[in-house]
Amino acid sequence: MSRPVGDSSQARTGATARWEYATWTGPLHRLPVPATEAIASWNADTPAGTWLQVELRGTYSDGTDTPWYVMGRWAAGDQDIKRASVDDQSDGRSTVWTDTLAIDDPASGLRLAAYRLRLTLYRRPGTRLTPLVRRIGAMGSDVPDRFTVPATTPAGPARELAVPRYSQEIHAGQYPQYDNGGEAWCSPTSSQMIIEYWGGKLTPEQLSWVDPSYADPQVCHAARSTYDHQYTGCGNWPFNAAYAATFKDLQGVVTRLGSLTDLETLIAAGIPAITSQSFLKTELTGAGYGTSGHLMTVIGFTADGDVIANDPASPSDDAVRRVYARREFENIWLRTRRYNASGQVASGSGGVCYLYFPAFPTPQQVRALAAVGVR
Repeated sequence: MSRPVGDSSQARTGATARWEYATWTGPLHRLPVPATEAIASWNADTPAGTWLQVELRGTYSDGTDTPWYVMGRWAAGDQDIKRASVDDQSDGRSTVWTDTLAIDDPASGLRLAAYRLRLTLYRRPGTRLTPLVRRIGAMGSDVPDRFTVPATTPAGPARELAVPRYSQEIHAGQYPQYDNGGEAWCSPTSSQMIIEYWGGKLTPEQLSWVDPSYADPQVCHAARSTYDHQYTGCGNWPFNAAYAATFKDLQGVVTRLGSLTDLETLIAAGIPAITSQSFLKTELTGAGYGTSGHLMTVIGFTADGDVIANDPASPSDDAVRRVYARREFENIWLRTRRYNASGQVASGSGGVCYLYFPAFPTPQQVRALAAVGVR
């Protein structure tokens, strides 16, 4: 790291601090398909006394550029900064919504044709420690507005991965400073399930701050470690992927898949996925609830092609495993438009998911990831 020094109050600790910093600007990346949305994600180590900022600048299809948008201020811990997204970023043609850069009026035909990323690494003066960024990239996509998606047919034999089962609901009321407690912890609970599937473990020292009377203290730790102090929630997508990558030999990315066939390809290679969906209670048989946005972990498929999911919105760990009808699941996950409980048009995720996988994947896993656009 070079040694210029700047004053910064952007760390959101409540006090201005002095940091050494260095900046890296990446090359221009042309998107294969001009995009209406872009989401950055990164994998990094931030020793105590360090943090980083990720920025993205897009190039519009008319050749002009967006501003440098801040996509996150992040550290693995919360003793030096309070990790946060940045609101109120717009140039009148695109806007950052927490973790997503979106074109304001897709119907205009304006798109993001390319992007570049900029990293600023911070450390306290006098230390030789510095953040280490192992992976950084962005996902750009242009998903058509649709209330329904084409149906797919099962692509392979039944397979179910042995992913641990954790309920967010048993944490309701715990640590309300992190998004009002476990009732809203679907994202970190899902993340922790897959982290442990890959062998990631937290030490007793890391969990020592959790009330010893609480079951599954690692879920509380995941919530604290993914909490976005600006968004005031644990559902920031790149923050969850970055948390997963703090575990030894794990990588994490945010991406968007196009079909359940993509998920079947990943499951066949032993890679579970965390999917984002929103639905009315009547739209997902067996869920027993409706939601404006919820994360769950896809761990397999039945012989009939139905989806086996670890759904953290369950009353106990034992109740987490669910089987959801293939057609219902693919529609609530892949659509971009839906009707909410008031009958108003609302948005859907359009296939967003998190993928966590080994730093040294097997050849089969490399092929499966490449097949869904992850390299």
